[in-house]
Amino acid sequence: MCSAGAAVTNTVNGGNNENKAMGFLLVFFPEAIHNKIIGNSINNTTTNNKTSSSRFIKRTNPNLLFTKARFTISMCAILVSLTLLFFTLSTLEPSSSSMWDFKPLHVLKKKPNVISSSSSFALHGMGTLYRRGTTAMDELIICHVVEDIAEDELKLFLRVLHRSGITSRADIVFLFGSSLLSSKFSFLIHEENESFSKLIRYYNELNTTSSRDSVFRFNSTQFWKSGKKDMGEPIWGKKGRGNYSSSNEDESESTRLIYGSVVGFDVNELDPENSLGGFLDYIPLSLRRWACYPMLLGKLRRNFNYVMLLDVKSLLLLSDPLGRVRSRSSESIYLFSSCSNNSKSNSEKTQSHCRVNSAILMGGVRGTRRLANAMLTQVVRATIRQHKNKNPVSESGIFSQLVGNGYIMKNVELTTLTESFQEAGSLSGLSSDSVEGYSIIQRGNGNRDSSSMITNLICLCEADSSVYRDC
Repeated sequence: MCSAGAAVTNTVNGGNNENKAMGFLLVFFPEAIHNKIIGNSINNTTTNNKTSSSRFIKRTNPNLLFTKARFTISMCAILVSLTLLFFTLSTLEPSSSSMWDFKPLHVLKKKPNVISSSSSFALHGMGTLYRRGTTAMDELIICHVVEDIAEDELKLFLRVLHRSGITSRADIVFLFGSSLLSSKFSFLIHEENESFSKLIRYYNELNTTSSRDSVFRFNSTQFWKSGKKDMGEPIWGKKGRGNYSSSNEDESESTRLIYGSVVGFDVNELDPENSLGGFLDYIPLSLRRWACYPMLLGKLRRNFNYVMLLDVKSLLLLSDPLGRVRSRSSESIYLFSSCSNNSKSNSEKTQSHCRVNSAILMGGVRGTRRLANAMLTQVVRATIRQHKNKNPVSESGIFSQLVGNGYIMKNVELTTLTESFQEAGSLSGLSSDSVEGYSIIQRGNGNRDSSSMITNLICLCEADSSVYRDC
């Protein structure tokens, strides 16, 4: 390898021309030395780059770690905030109507009824609230509505129930076989609640009771309490909503008016796992209701002392039969049995031919809950035996066997009353003084005939006929 240089010089000195010729300077280097020089130069450059890069990495590594840590902390904080937000929203009870719903002015000015209410959840996001009572009650009536009940039958049951006066001391819970059935009868329940409100107003303004003397006479005085004892807020619906009155003239009335709440549940809410689903292809409400009672009574065990289980289709309440159990313990239960007429001469045969009525029982909440758990177990055992023996499962038969098993029912104080309920058709000529002996009546085989007879007796009073639309 060589390096060359060239120079040209031309000078004039004292008239003589001096020419210096152009020359080349060639410097030769060996190729190995040249490569070594170039390699050293490259190595120095690479070393400098690595040193600066290493310094840069050392200088930027802490910043990168800090950025990642801050990002991770921010994401965790966001996740925690979203979790708390979703949990808060899930625990809030949705309102029945949107806040943006527009209503015409004439609808807003319309005066609502004293004890009517818009449907909302009854308890813990479940059920339907048809009417919220004025105070908390310590007695509960759970009425199961079978699948084949007609609208007229449920309407008559509600009407007689409101007129019996028992709603002045107890809350009413309807147990439906499905949500479809609950929606079907929702309007009917609201209608009877409003009819009761009108009836209360009417007799309060007249300051009297029904003028006609009948077992179906309405006595409004039992719904009015002179004292101002506060029994607490009802457990049903939203807390702190107060009564459904919205005018000053109704507020003074509702402070003295005492009535219970009316709510409804379907079996899928109280028995979401369908406890008997794996044992029977078709599960009637008469059997599945026993899987619903433990959950419902477990939620309400601290709020109620006494409870009654009642079949809407077969029985009617003319007065308050819970007076028999109010002085008893929470483990006591009253049952009703009917015996065949040809076995009265022999007490042992009478006992063997007596059949416990599963359509009604009443007693303490604790004892009723234990009985319901035991009945559910017996139903499961009966369905297992049915698959082996191909015998039909009868609720009344299972219930009678359970009551007769002293070992299973040793933790429950059972009292069986041998009483046969009068049919509704035999009450047409009775006066109101006889209502104590007929607090519970049986509809009878001809439900339509007895329903028409009772409706006609109620509508004979002029005041009552002005309240009910079907009079």
